[in-house]
Amino acid sequence: MDLIEWKDFEKIVMVAGTIIKVEDFPEARKPAYKIWVDFGAYGERKTSAQVVSLYAKEELIGKQIIGVINFPEKQIGPFRSQFLLTGFETDQGIVISTIERPVPNGTKIS
Repeated sequence: MDLIEWKDFEKIVMVAGTIIKVEDFPEARKPAYKIWVDFGAYGERKTSAQVVSLYAKEELIGKQIIGVINFPEKQIGPFRSQFLLTGFETDQGIVISTIERPVPNGTKIS
């Protein structure tokens, strides 16, 4: 494991957002959803996430999540991902990083 400096961590823009829309992504190589999130002052952004094994689309709507929003956009098949939805890989699938108490969308992690 490489150690990083505080200045490296400060470069990462990790913020709270609320999932507002979820669609199937049948064109993805691995089962995934297309997910749209409201990041407050940072606007609405979309991503693709391989979380179908643990989450139904309906239960994701309204969840407050943590996203990394300063990566370059990434083309995933016919879809452009605009942020990284954070989570933890487990044997059952990816567990999404959620927020324990509501905070305003766009609040930066500290």
